[in-house]
Amino acid sequence: MRRAAVRIDAATPPQRDRAVDALRALAILGVVLGHWLVTALVADGGTLRAASPLGPMPWLAPVSWMFQTLAVFFMVGGHVATRSLASARARGGSYGAWLRTRLARLFVPVAAVLAVWTVAAVGLLLGGASFVTVHTVVKLALSPLWFLLVFAVLTAATPLLVRLNPLWPLAVVLHVDLVRFGLGGPSWLGWVNVVAGWLVPYTVGAAWTRGELERPRAGRLLLAGGAVATALLVGWAGYPASMVGVPGAAVSNLNPPTLAAVTFGLAQCGLALLLRDRLRRAMRGPLAWAAVALVNLSAMTVFLWHQTAMMVTTATGLFAGHLPGLHTVPDGLDWVAARLLWLPVFAVVLGVCWGAFHGCENSGGRRGRKSEGRSRVVRVGGRPKPSGSRETRHV
Repeated sequence: MRRAAVRIDAATPPQRDRAVDALRALAILGVVLGHWLVTALVADGGTLRAASPLGPMPWLAPVSWMFQTLAVFFMVGGHVATRSLASARARGGSYGAWLRTRLARLFVPVAAVLAVWTVAAVGLLLGGASFVTVHTVVKLALSPLWFLLVFAVLTAATPLLVRLNPLWPLAVVLHVDLVRFGLGGPSWLGWVNVVAGWLVPYTVGAAWTRGELERPRAGRLLLAGGAVATALLVGWAGYPASMVGVPGAAVSNLNPPTLAAVTFGLAQCGLALLLRDRLRRAMRGPLAWAAVALVNLSAMTVFLWHQTAMMVTTATGLFAGHLPGLHTVPDGLDWVAARLLWLPVFAVVLGVCWGAFHGCENSGGRRGRKSEGRSRVVRVGGRPKPSGSRETRHV
C-alpha cells in the first residue's frame, strides 16, 4: 500500500491544488456519514418507515452541523467548473464538448442506480412488500439524485456564473424566505431556493477561481458572518437548529434550503477556505494523498450507493429480528451507541457496491476524456506503460 501511495504521489502533477481534492473528499464523506447517522428505517409491523433521531433528541442537532457539508461540495464544484471551463477555452475547446464531458461524469453512473432500483421496486411489490415500505426505500435510495439535477443545472450555466457575485443569489434566498415566513406567502415559493440557495456556494467557488478569496480575511469574514447570521436566524427568527430535514417537522432547513441553511453553508465555506493551507501540507504525505485521490476517483459511486448500502444492511438484518440501532425507534442514547457500531457494516456493504458499480463511474470518465483531450490526471497503477497505451484516471 505504501509503495502504491508513493507511485500515486509521484504521478500527481506538481501544479495540482491538493486542497481542492481534500475538501471534495471531506464533503462527500460528511454527507455519507451524516445520512448514516441521522436516517433510520424503523420496522413497524410489516412495513419500514423513515425516522430520525433528531426528532426525539433535538439536542443532537450539532451532528447535522458537522456532517451537512453540501455547501462545501458546491463551492468546490463551482471552483473546479469555472477553472475547467477557462482551461478548455484556453485549449480552443468548445462549450458543448466541455459540458458533455462534465455531465457524462455525473450521469453515466446514475443509469446503474436507476436500473437496479427499478428492478428492486418491482420485485418488492410482486413479493408482497407494502407500498409504504417500497416508497420509503426507493425515496431514500434515489434522494441523492436531486443533488445531481441541481448540480447539472449550475454546471450548464457556468459561463453565465463566472462573474456573478454571491450576494445576488443570497438576496433571492432572503426575499423568498421573507415572503414565505414573514408575509405568509405560498410554501411552493421555497423551491426557488433549490437553485438559488446552492448557487450561493457555487458562485463562492467561482470567486475563488477569480482569486478574490486568497487572503485569510475572506475566509474569516465568511465564517464569522455566516455563523452570526445563522445563530440569529435560529435563536431569534425561529429557524430550526437542525441543518437537515427532520420527519414531522413543520419547517426543513434543507428541503427546500432556507436562509439559515445558506448562511450556515457560507460559514462552512469560510472554514474550508481557512483550512486550505493546512490541507495542502497534510496532502504532502503519500498515504493521505492516495486516500484522498481514491475517494475522488469513486466520489460518484460512494455518493449514489451509500443509502443503498444502509438499506441492504437493514433489510438483511430483518432475518435476525429487530436489531437495535438498525430497526428500532431512534429515541435514546442506546440507539445512538448501537448505530455507531453499525457504521463499519454499512462501510463494508458500500465497498461491495463500489466493487460492483465503480466501473460505471470510470466509464463516464473515459467517455468524457475522449472529447476533452488532455487534462490534469493522476496515473494509478504500477510501472508506466509505453506512450499511447498509458492508462490514466481522473481525480
